[in-house]
Amino acid sequence: MQAIEARGLEKAFGPVQALRRVTLDVPAGESLVVFGPNGAGKTTLIKILATLMRPSGGWVRLFGRDPQRDDDLRRLIGVVSHHSYLYAGLTALENLLFAARMYGLPDAGARAAELIHAVGLGLRRHDLVRTFSRGMLQRLTIARALVHNPPLLLLDEPYTGLDRHAAALFTDLLEQLRGDRTIVLTTHSIEQGLVLADRIVILVDGAVAYESRDGLEDQHAVGQLYTEFVRTGAWVH
Repeated sequence: MQAIEARGLEKAFGPVQALRRVTLDVPAGESLVVFGPNGAGKTTLIKILATLMRPSGGWVRLFGRDPQRDDDLRRLIGVVSHHSYLYAGLTALENLLFAARMYGLPDAGARAAELIHAVGLGLRRHDLVRTFSRGMLQRLTIARALVHNPPLLLLDEPYTGLDRHAAALFTDLLEQLRGDRTIVLTTHSIEQGLVLADRIVILVDGAVAYESRDGLEDQHAVGQLYTEFVRTGAWVH
């Protein structure tokens, strides 16, 4: 089954064309990493896939269903974006309980406790979120995104602001999730992205410049390829 089918996606903000006829298939269970510099259209793509934004042109199907006609699809999606959707005045556990109850989970307390330990925050579960470091916030954010056990996880630049130690912990957490669900992750970091990739896409100027599942073990070669596409633009190739 295709978790994601996107055909000819376009998105314009006035005169700015953020996406240019992006076509993408992501099989269920695959981990797709979308590389691209700032302004490449990565966040716009994630928002459209997350049903948070409608495209100006083209269409999307998630698990064969039309998100514009099926509001229940949002229950199949977990999103980690630039906004954490966490409440600073609540504790870590209270944030997860709130999310679990919002999704109507039958045993919200057990699910919240399970996830708080899964992301390594058990000892801080009763601390206010406003006291958390960036790395701790990111781990709690992914726990919140997973609270309803969605089969599709969309991660928009999840490494932003993390130091090396926090990034390594976050990568370990994501590696544990690979295969159990479909993951789409955007980043401009070749080093961090390749660790998690079954397949890569390079997005430049809102268009897919390159796509492959081969040669991903050669970080240097992928880095050179990425630099070349970013330097010359998607339309030259």
